[in-house]
This record gives sequence, structure tokens and C-alpha cells, in this order.
Amino acid sequence: MIIVQDTFICKPGNASKLAKLFKEIMNDRPEHLNILTGISGEFNKVVMLSKYESITAYEHSYDEYMQDSEEVKRIKEKMKGYHDMYFTGSREIYQVW
Repeated sequence: MIIVQDTFICKPGNASKLAKLFKEIMNDRPEHLNILTGISGEFNKVVMLSKYESITAYEHSYDEYMQDSEEVKRIKEKMKGYHDMYFTGSREIYQVW
């Protein structure tokens, strides 16, 4: 199993908005684990955690997002403009032992 951690450093006042948006979008996704906001450490941080059975399963999920399905269209419409809410982001992928 792998855990994917997507981390975003938001512009001031946007961390809770981005976290709420991610929670709304990801809530019904089977790979969704949690949406986190920082209590200590770097300010305005939002972390999205997802789990997959393997790197191949993660890649398959990414490929599905590149399709033009109704669900993907709905997600992209809701996510429109989310890039304006953060300064930078990163992705880390961990192997679970």
C-alpha cells in the first residue's frame, strides 16, 4: 500500500477554504483518507492524504482524472480557480510497511 501526501501552502485566509473544497471533492472517493490543516509549524498549510494499493493503482487513478467523464467534469468545475488559493504545493508518496 502507498500513501500520497499532497501539501499546499495557502495564501493567508485561504487554508480553510481550500481544505473545505478538497473535503467536498474527495469525500466520496475511495482513496481519500483525510484533509488536514496545520495547528503548528508552517502557517496556512493544507495536507490531503490518499491511499492506494500500489503505484500502479495511483497511476490508474491519475489516468482516470485525465478522462472526460461526467464526474471529472464536475470535479474540474468545482476546482476552477483553486490555484489562486495557494503559493506552492508538493507531493510525497510513501510505501506503507
